[in-house]
Amino acid sequence: MRGGDCYLIMLLAIDIGNTNVVIGLFKGNKLLNYYRVATLNYQTKDEVGILLRHLVGKAQIEDVILCSVVPPLTPIYQKGCEKYFRKTPLVVTSDLPLGIKILYEDPRQVGADRLANAVAAYKFFGGPTIVVDLGTATTFDVVSEKGEYLGGAIAPGIEISSSYLFQKAAQLFKVRFEKPKDIIGKNTEESLKSGILYSAVGGIDEVVKRICKKLKGKVKVIATGGLAELIFSESETIQKTVPTLTLEGLKIIYDNLKKIKK
Repeated sequence: MRGGDCYLIMLLAIDIGNTNVVIGLFKGNKLLNYYRVATLNYQTKDEVGILLRHLVGKAQIEDVILCSVVPPLTPIYQKGCEKYFRKTPLVVTSDLPLGIKILYEDPRQVGADRLANAVAAYKFFGGPTIVVDLGTATTFDVVSEKGEYLGGAIAPGIEISSSYLFQKAAQLFKVRFEKPKDIIGKNTEESLKSGILYSAVGGIDEVVKRICKKLKGKVKVIATGGLAELIFSESETIQKTVPTLTLEGLKIIYDNLKKIKK
């Protein structure tokens, strides 16, 4: 969205994660733009509201929907939206009619972002589908052919795991998460890049393969999250990346709820 332009934005979608907050602006069914900002646990409602207002610019916000895995920040974002947009956000929970049946033993334990991913994946790709979300945690979410949320797997995120390594090994240092020059590193930096990337790829592919053995039919494997593109380029199992999958899921949930209210 260009500075100075004024759009009637149908929806402001907010995904509050442990590391980043992803903010999307929808006009009708089109995602006009999205932003990824650092999650700050000690923000006030004014700081949140000013940030959102700055990103939105002159756009008019009709509604707000959010999902959050950081409970203390949820009311802060709610109050910020209420003060700066005069809108009370719809907060996604497992209690809402999301359009998919949740087969988790306790649906309340499923992160709202994982549910949004499952909703979007089934809408766009059908089932069975596996969504690999590469964020603070690496999550695997499984949707059946009938559109049922079956559950999944959770592993430490790539950045979390590597950061812990750097903290505990005195002679190692932090490196950029990127493809190494060669699988066999000729120095410590390249050795770290190789080990971090290919151990992550191998672990993800192994989990996906084991899940696929439990499912019937041709399984679609979709990746999302900040590190999805690099993992996709090396993975044997991931078929497609959709960086905005969670935001798209929020939009679908919003549309479904509007239809029910009518």
